Amino acid sequence: MSRIRREGKVEYRFDHPDAFRAHVRDKKSRKPVDKLVDAKEAVSRFVNDGDYIVYDFSSLTRGPQALIREVIRQKKKELWIGAEFTLHESALLVGAGCASRIDVGFLGYGNYIGQAVCDGRVQVYEWTNGGLALRILAGARGVPFLPTRDLLGTDNLDVSAARVIQDPYTGMPVCLVPALNPDVAFLHVHQADVSGDARIFGTNLFALEAALASRRVIVSAEEIVEADEFRKDPMRTTIPYFLVDAVVHAPFGAYPGSMPARYEIDLEHVDRLNAIRNDEQMQRYLDENIYSVSGHEEFLDKRVGAARMKELRRRATIIEGYR
Repeated sequence: MSRIRREGKVEYRFDHPDAFRAHVRDKKSRKPVDKLVDAKEAVSRFVNDGDYIVYDFSSLTRGPQALIREVIRQKKKELWIGAEFTLHESALLVGAGCASRIDVGFLGYGNYIGQAVCDGRVQVYEWTNGGLALRILAGARGVPFLPTRDLLGTDNLDVSAARVIQDPYTGMPVCLVPALNPDVAFLHVHQADVSGDARIFGTNLFALEAALASRRVIVSAEEIVEADEFRKDPMRTTIPYFLVDAVVHAPFGAYPGSMPARYEIDLEHVDRLNAIRNDEQMQRYLDENIYSVSGHEEFLDKRVGAARMKELRRRATIIEGYR
């Protein structure tokens, strides 16, 4: 029997693999039905207070920003966020009183989130990018843990929930990370059909693994295409429909971040987010950009504008491999 040599002493999310398998068996339909809804309905139906939410990309590129703004608009509470890196959306979620815990490999940018951590307003559990990706992979594979050397010899191990045992094959120490099965995955994609088949062009972290590991999956898409498009070229399908619970049509859904080959990051808007230092500034930003608009379309119309979106599209000049 392998003896535990060392272990972190922090809270972590873990579900028995058999319980998750039972959920998939009983709750996930294989029927290709129409799942197209707006962001308001998707978040209302599939995100509950206290849920664990994971996303594979963040503020700068292909982040599910339209969905996150809708979570804030609906004032969901006590959320636990998981991401290899989470940037401006973490500050917004904490500032709006939505998120109380974060599992992260890299946390930033800006002063607001750092001060919130120091003040104890949000509990941050520090993993590594590789460690969190392995947790999601374990959840997707239906196993309770996966081994890695990723955290050995680092201080991260003590502030994670990883454990070190003696490898029964080599006798060397090996680190184990627990499986993660989130309640909800938010995934922003280039194309989707109404039943949930989805395509991501370009960089991908763990979108498929997150969809496989999560109880509920909300896909927001830049473009809704016909199902026949997926049938013509099935090898380009990143996420199959039967993993997805809701599809949201959200052009510019990653704004103010970029979407590869579609539009570039709005650095001026990002600078505004970086400048938020206190609750007064945070509330002013939330009031202007989230609470005072009814949804994503009105946000784009009244707070971004057609001219700005046209300019960001023009800047997205690298399109090779994304079509």
